[in-house]
Amino acid sequence: MKRILRILSPLFILIIFAGLAFVLLNTKEAPEQKEEQVKIAIVDVIEVELQTVSLNLPSYGVVSPKYKTQLVTEVQGRLVSLDPSFVAGGIVKQGQALAQIEPSDYEADFIQAEASLAQAYAALNEEVARGEVAKIEFKDFDDGLPPELGLRIPQLKKEQANVKYAKAALARAQRNLERTVIRAPFDGLIKARNVDLGQYVSLGTNLGELYDISIAEVRLPLSNNDLAYLESVDNPDTSVTLSASLAGNSFTWQGNIVRSENVIDEQNRMVYLVAEVKDPYLRQQRGENELPLKYGSFVTAVITGRTVDGIVKLPRYVVRDNQVAIVKDDNTIEIRPVNIVRTDIEHVYIKGSLKSGERVSITDINNMTSGQKVKLLGEEADAPDEELEAPAENSDEITIAGDL
Repeated sequence: MKRILRILSPLFILIIFAGLAFVLLNTKEAPEQKEEQVKIAIVDVIEVELQTVSLNLPSYGVVSPKYKTQLVTEVQGRLVSLDPSFVAGGIVKQGQALAQIEPSDYEADFIQAEASLAQAYAALNEEVARGEVAKIEFKDFDDGLPPELGLRIPQLKKEQANVKYAKAALARAQRNLERTVIRAPFDGLIKARNVDLGQYVSLGTNLGELYDISIAEVRLPLSNNDLAYLESVDNPDTSVTLSASLAGNSFTWQGNIVRSENVIDEQNRMVYLVAEVKDPYLRQQRGENELPLKYGSFVTAVITGRTVDGIVKLPRYVVRDNQVAIVKDDNTIEIRPVNIVRTDIEHVYIKGSLKSGERVSITDINNMTSGQKVKLLGEEADAPDEELEAPAENSDEITIAGDL
């Protein structure tokens, strides 16, 4: 019997497990059937507002003086003195003596010219007296009018000419004496000094370079198409804001566009406007937290353009491939092409494509399509089978190919 049980025990085990399996299969419950949840994107929006804006034009340039001159000698000699301000970076005033050339030879020439003029006057006075004597002698002349030579008229004209010649020589000697002192022609900044004390300079020697500090200029390049956003192309009289980083901080200066160079550069196909900034070195008035606009500084510029009505200003990241996502009243998406009239670093300016009060999605629209159902940020789901999908992060990258 034990042998039979040992042989049949595996069979009994199989029968028991088969029965249990049969019971489990017949008593299992069907899984609960649930409808698939629909994911609805959550978007944030901004309302469109039509504005009147100035279409500003960005540019850049390098600050330079309006006037600059080379200080050259008009006489020759040895430099006997140099003003302490006559150094690179020195500030000088109009008429200030910068250098002195040895004047002794020119003083002697001046004295000689004075003596020559005195002699000429003496000879002229003597000739006038002789002419008076001649008139008396020819008073009773019976053969008609007395001859001019007899009245010493030619001799008088000669002495008068000698006086004029002596005056001119004296004026020349005086100018040469004055030219021994080299003076600043205007208030300015010494860019460079090319001579030293005791050096002999000849006529036309370049002593140094002087920059005017009353007015600074900046040449600002613009594309040919950008000129359409100016109030006047021929006379672009408008304001400009210049900015630069100095001493680790950002500073701004106000200027004006005074003219256009009216020539298209052959190399870069740009048109240059010229901006002027008065008193760039703040010599007349200096406010708190102001720094001079130094020559040679690289500045960025924002030129005030013409004023346009009915403009919608949106952040750059909202526009993708010249399209924006409009959230309609029924919370569905409309992908709408827009007319871009201008862009800058942060904004896109749109005209004629959007109406006031329309809602524009500021959420990433890469995966959105027209007719897609969305929810506004802060709204709750209307039905339990709706699952809200968190909005995507806004992207800072943008591709714009509008009417620039």
